[in-house]
Amino acid sequence: MTQRNGYHKIAGQLADEIAQLEAGTKLASEHELMARFGVGRASARSAVQELERRGLVRRLRGSGTYVNRRIDYVVSKEKRPSWHRTVEAAGAIPRSSVLQSEIRPTPETPAGYLGIEPGAPAHYMRRLRYVDDHVAALGEEWVACDAVTELGSAMRVEESLDELLRQMGRFDVVRSWCRTATELPTPEIGKALEMTYIAPVWVIESINRDAETGVAVTYSTAWMRADMIRVVMEIGDQPPVSNH
Repeated sequence: MTQRNGYHKIAGQLADEIAQLEAGTKLASEHELMARFGVGRASARSAVQELERRGLVRRLRGSGTYVNRRIDYVVSKEKRPSWHRTVEAAGAIPRSSVLQSEIRPTPETPAGYLGIEPGAPAHYMRRLRYVDDHVAALGEEWVACDAVTELGSAMRVEESLDELLRQMGRFDVVRSWCRTATELPTPEIGKALEMTYIAPVWVIESINRDAETGVAVTYSTAWMRADMIRVVMEIGDQPPVSNH
């Protein structure tokens, strides 16, 4: 048996076992796998890496390997453009933490999307987003200064930007445009997402507007770990449900 066939066989057996386990269950270490299957460290490590590539496990530095489950992140014009509400709807626990928040001159692309002059001041915010207390996404957001006065301090009280804008009673924010793609993250983004290997991530750009006035309120870019999130786009009318 070649090393390649060996680790694929181990990965296949472990995948069957993982299907019966709860998300977050800690798995055997590489040394335990070596002893169990009678293989060297290279084969044990390759088997775990194969499971990680399949999105079945997640490795945490200094902690171990755990059963992973992806959630469906549904993007739709009919649903509120909220990380917290979308993750909750998928049955998981959302959280976010602000890494950076300041008013700065708006670059040309965000300014164009927000309908303001390049260089005009706008709120810039960079946040880590979590699913069940695991880093799942990194987001950069530009928010029109008319929308909120002190964004950073307000986000320490209310983690959901969508909810914050609604609580202020000034905006009913809806998703007006979205572009989704996959790409390899930069080293900086990969590090922020705590990725242990290079793999494509989801990249979602969004413009959200006030439902009543049509004024652009926020423009955001989010990088989401594909091993933790499956982006689902819902466009158009709901299809009829068959009775058969």
